[in-house]
Parts: sequence; structure tokens; C-alpha cells
Amino acid sequence: MAAGTSHRWDRGMRQRLARGEEAALGELYDRLAPTVHSLAHRVLEDDSGADGVTREVFAHVWQHPEEFDPGRGTLRSWMAGLASERAVRRLREGGGASEERIRAAATAARADFIATSMPSSLREALESAYRRRRTYRETARELDVTEDEARRRLRLGLQLLSSAGTPAEGTR
Repeated sequence: MAAGTSHRWDRGMRQRLARGEEAALGELYDRLAPTVHSLAHRVLEDDSGADGVTREVFAHVWQHPEEFDPGRGTLRSWMAGLASERAVRRLREGGGASEERIRAAATAARADFIATSMPSSLREALESAYRRRRTYRETARELDVTEDEARRRLRLGLQLLSSAGTPAEGTR
């Protein structure tokens, strides 16, 4: 579970950050910076802009750990949401992007956020089918689940991703 987080880890991390433990920030950065940076880069298509968003997100988490509510989701998904919002805002404020480009970037950010936030069982099924071009039968074998379960996971994952095309608050 190197890339993800558990609810217990999330709660502990929030407490450590609230106490001002610098080691906690380093651990959080090591674990989640790739997710935050890749989401920002997906929107901005610019390394330095993505670096800036990544710094903003981690500074915000360090300064306001109490804003994370473990009852509403994982630390990973909260931070992914912060990255997406900030990247879209930065793109808008830059003034050089068309409204169409901003909408496309916001949709991509929502899709990445959804994929990042969905349960690992759904994400693994989608990665097997999409990235490794496996059929649902091959996905079932790879994940050691029934074919019906593989189809269910793929269907649910695709339904979640299809919601990315619907504008979210703050991105219109």
C-alpha cells in the first residue's frame, strides 16, 4: 500500500501534522507528492507550474491539517482534490488558455481525481483492462476474482469515471 493510504494511517498523519511533526510532512510528501504533481501536470501541462501547485498543496496541508476530515474520505483523495482545484485555478488565472482548454483540463483533473479516489479494487480492474489491454476474463484471472466480479468492478469503475464529464463546483 505504498502509494495509497489507510484510514488509520490518515488519522495518525493528521494528528502528527497537527502537532507540527516535520517528519510527518516528509513522510506524507514521499508518499503523496507523485499523485499531487501528476494531477497538477495533467491540467497545466507544465513542470514548473505542477511543481508550484505541489508546493502550494503541501504548504496548505502543513498549515491547515485540521481541514482534512477522515470521515469524508482519504487523505490521498483530499489532497488530490486540492491539487486539481489549484491547478485549474492557476490555468484560469494565467489568461492564456481558452475556455475550452480550461474545461478539458478540469474534466481531466476530475477524471484523475476520481481514479485516484476510487477503491483500489476498481482501480486495479480498470488498469488491467485499459492499460494492460486485458479482457474481463483475463482481468478476473489476474485479480483472482470471478468473471462476474471482474465485470462488476469494471462497470462500477467506468460509471465513476463517466461522472468526470459533469462539471464540479468551482470548475465552471
